[in-house]
Amino acid sequence: MTTESTTRAGRRSRLAPLLLAAPFALLLTGTVLVPIGYALYLSLFTERLSGLGFDGPRDVFVWFANYTDVLGDENFRDSVGNVARYALLHVPLMLGGALVLALLLDGATVRLRQLWSLAVFLPYAVPGVIAGLIWAYLYSPGIGPVNDILPFDPLGSDGVLPSIVNMATWQWLGYNMIIFYTALRTVPRDVLEASTVDGAGPIRTALAVKVPMIRPTAFVALVFTIIGSLQLFTEPLVLRSFSSSVTSTWTPSLYVYEAAFISNDYGRAAAASLLLAVACALLSALVMRLSTRRSR
Repeated sequence: MTTESTTRAGRRSRLAPLLLAAPFALLLTGTVLVPIGYALYLSLFTERLSGLGFDGPRDVFVWFANYTDVLGDENFRDSVGNVARYALLHVPLMLGGALVLALLLDGATVRLRQLWSLAVFLPYAVPGVIAGLIWAYLYSPGIGPVNDILPFDPLGSDGVLPSIVNMATWQWLGYNMIIFYTALRTVPRDVLEASTVDGAGPIRTALAVKVPMIRPTAFVALVFTIIGSLQLFTEPLVLRSFSSSVTSTWTPSLYVYEAAFISNDYGRAAAASLLLAVACALLSALVMRLSTRRSR
């Protein structure tokens, strides 16, 4: 092989990774980096009337005033508190329930395994708005039976949070169960057989062998669940038409929606959305760091 052909082969080997990564880089730039940059640009401006206002509003550069306004807004702080309380209920309930169902399916203690997995996964296939409307009518007094069964009003100020948690858990339980069940099927059978030979029962095998071996999958599911909890939008948006306890700024996502499409304050909406994105990134990094420490 000549020196020239060797040089060409070396160039091709260096260009190949760049060509393979180019579609991902273009997609990342167009769908993530550009929107984030545009949102950052919008967050630094606000609309104000000049003079007597006959010329219409004009964009004014206000530096970080939109961020201080959002952080100082009581409605935004209340929305963060609502999402925090929702996450404290939803995350352990949904992930714990999904893990228990996955362990039951993997342990072959449930007959007609495929039928049961399909039945639990089916709510995930229902569009979020349709599912929200179904539960809203089930919660409505005089229409649905849930209101007559529960000791509290599911659409009242004290019951709307558990109602939203129930709606989200019902829809996402099967999705996470399938993730856990798929991870459990990758656990080596010889390890399970060794556990049985050592005298471990089904419960001890599940807690001491299966769960630790799918810990990375559990942490990934935890990250996505936390991000989804912070971005809670569909369920309270649907219930807002049925309950006065759900305001237009009940969650940070609703706060952004109200600021952008109701008040037409795009600077405030962009600032709130970027603050929400930063919170998601920080919590995700924290969970991944904890998972890395636990895996060592």
